[in-house]
Amino acid sequence: MSTPQPDTAKIAEAAFFLWLDEGRPQGQDRDHWFRATQALTAATKPARKPRAKAAAKPAAARAKAAPKTKAAAKPAAARKPRKKAES
Repeated sequence: MSTPQPDTAKIAEAAFFLWLDEGRPQGQDRDHWFRATQALTAATKPARKPRAKAAAKPAAARAKAAPKTKAAAKPAAARKPRKKAES
């Protein structure tokens, strides 16, 4: 499937307005032409239809699906040492 190419006159007009908007810089003609072509090609592409999204799960179903986990215990090296009972 090929993309329809915009008319040369339309590209030239769009490139001209880009040139004016940038303050009439010299030596930027290829850049303006390329950007005008890209803008016009993107504008002529048919819009894609959005994909159908899956039905959202109710909150109760999400809660059942993801069980809660306990926080991990600290490693032995990070714990405070226990005091020995005095006898």
